[in-house]
Amino acid sequence: MRAKERETPPEKMDELTEEMDQAEEQLEVCIGEHNPWLEAGEDLIKRVGPHAFKRWFANSTWHVEDEGIGCLSIPSDMHQVWIETNYLTELFAALTSVDPSLREVKIRIDESLSVSPCKGTSQSTGSQPQKGHSAKGEQEQEIVAKRAKACGLNPSHTFASFVVGANSQFAHAACEAVAKKSAICYNPLYIYGGSGLGKTHLMQAIGHQLLARQPNARVVYLTTEKFINEFIETVRRGEIEKFRRRYRNVDALLVDDVQFFIGKERSQEEFFHTFNSLFDGKQQIVIACDRPASELKSLAPRLISRFECGMTVELQPPQVETRMAILRKKASDWKVRLDDEILQFLSEKIHSNVRRLEGALMRVATFASLAGESVTIEKIEPLLIDLLHEENSRQITIDTIQKAVAEYYDVRVADMTSRRRPNSIAFPRQIAMYLSRSLTKNSLIDIGEAFGGRDHGTVIHAYKKVVERIKSENDVKEAVARIESQLRR
Repeated sequence: MRAKERETPPEKMDELTEEMDQAEEQLEVCIGEHNPWLEAGEDLIKRVGPHAFKRWFANSTWHVEDEGIGCLSIPSDMHQVWIETNYLTELFAALTSVDPSLREVKIRIDESLSVSPCKGTSQSTGSQPQKGHSAKGEQEQEIVAKRAKACGLNPSHTFASFVVGANSQFAHAACEAVAKKSAICYNPLYIYGGSGLGKTHLMQAIGHQLLARQPNARVVYLTTEKFINEFIETVRRGEIEKFRRRYRNVDALLVDDVQFFIGKERSQEEFFHTFNSLFDGKQQIVIACDRPASELKSLAPRLISRFECGMTVELQPPQVETRMAILRKKASDWKVRLDDEILQFLSEKIHSNVRRLEGALMRVATFASLAGESVTIEKIEPLLIDLLHEENSRQITIDTIQKAVAEYYDVRVADMTSRRRPNSIAFPRQIAMYLSRSLTKNSLIDIGEAFGGRDHGTVIHAYKKVVERIKSENDVKEAVARIESQLRR
């Protein structure tokens, strides 16, 4: 029965063949005959289908950025989110089938690419100068945009497009201060928080602002992975001095995901000397990481001390009001009209990070544009089933609390249930009981049972003890806040 259902009627097969032919013709027009993207594009059409290719890839351009690294330029952030959410595996497979040496595919926004069917590889949007803007002003903006692109900055990652909430207010203010050069003591600026909370956005917004103020400023944004790979390659080629000149003669160095320096001792040493050179020259350093510097246990202590010598700011998961504001702004940017009921549903169900929230909105927006019918919660739930399942699986339990506390205090998980009573174990156990009472719906009896069969009176005592110490000891208050933040990521 299922085999019959999969059979394609002859008329549908003709229609599909025609669509594939049209997609391949469009690909040839957009790319040109001798570009490797042509061959990869033909493979991609087979992997994602002609309709998806025409909608999301037909206006793309491809170029090799560096050895083993390629860049796909697309027209809008809507394209970027959808491709990264749904087609990244197929894209990488199609490209590596043509170029096996490819290690990384970057996706960048190039607003000069037309969203309508393209006529060439560099078609512009055809917009005319707006009233009140001189040709000179537009030329300057174009120069800044090109400089930003050369620096590795995403054009959509600006302060104007960042939605500020209680979770990000202080971090946003610190980043703006650095961008305006109004706070020289904020060097380095260390931004940390979970994945998808806006670290990269704020870091790149600093770069955009610095270039807007001074178009000739030497700003470099890169990931730690790129720093490590370039360092290894230049050492192999014997061009280490060229590498050092590139990264030590800048006005601002923005380095993302520094946690990946862990275990890379030679790269750590090189970055340590690069950091010192920039810091001594009063050049701005901005660093992003997924955790506080003090928790980078395997990183060289001298590097951790450098990270901690400036301003440290944290990005936490956004509250429901902030998530709602993010959804409204994105829907407006993408010119998608959705009822507040739908946006409210998304903001309540997707809460772990902003990237996943945008991915959920993208699915709903695409469904609304393709289905041509009213969008209801009942209709979109099946679209989001994997995301909703992932969010629900992140529920805080006594078990996850015990593991998080044990990891934070560097004790064994087994110590949470043991009868040992040294303070190095007893107090972390009390914190775990306090968090279990605060963050879960388990009864006092259930919590006591989970901690080695202790009675409810022990749990109440532990809870009160931690409450007292939170009020009187800042280090305890900070430790509990960090563990809770880690649990909520």
